[in-house]
Amino acid sequence: MLAFATAFVAALLLGLGARDQMLVAGLSLRLGKRLSLLIIALMASALTSALAVWGGETLAPHAPPLLAGLALLLAGLEMILRRPGPVPVEPTRSLGAMGLAFALVQIFDAVRIVLFGLTLAAVLPGAAMFGVVAGALASVGLGWSSGSRLLSFPLLRLRRIAGILLGVGGTLALILR
Repeated sequence: MLAFATAFVAALLLGLGARDQMLVAGLSLRLGKRLSLLIIALMASALTSALAVWGGETLAPHAPPLLAGLALLLAGLEMILRRPGPVPVEPTRSLGAMGLAFALVQIFDAVRIVLFGLTLAAVLPGAAMFGVVAGALASVGLGWSSGSRLLSFPLLRLRRIAGILLGVGGTLALILR
């Protein structure tokens, strides 16, 4: 249970202010809190998380151990360098287009990169893996439910500080390997 809770909180913190969370917050602000929007965002999050786990498990027997530390370093850089995009002025109401937009935004975000790296390093037991996925889903749900309050909160600075810490952790993992 501790592994699940720790992984859940870590993924939730990694997802704060992320592009997917800000996108769902902006869309829920423009389109209203449509349940279909939440379902599509959650489905995209679950799909991209499952893809990250599958990629980590597939490459684990063939990849060098340094790749897990490199994944943490890249996740930190992603948090520092990438900014959330602007809220769409005239967002589409097409669920397929929304799902594709969420999946494209999430596929290389910090949560999925960390999930890939930790799965690759085989340090995620089942409970922790489900904790990361649940935290990613909760992050998207938080964006959907909070809307304008989340968009006005200064998360970019907190995200950059967390990215620096994650990058330092990845660098230490690479050096101490």
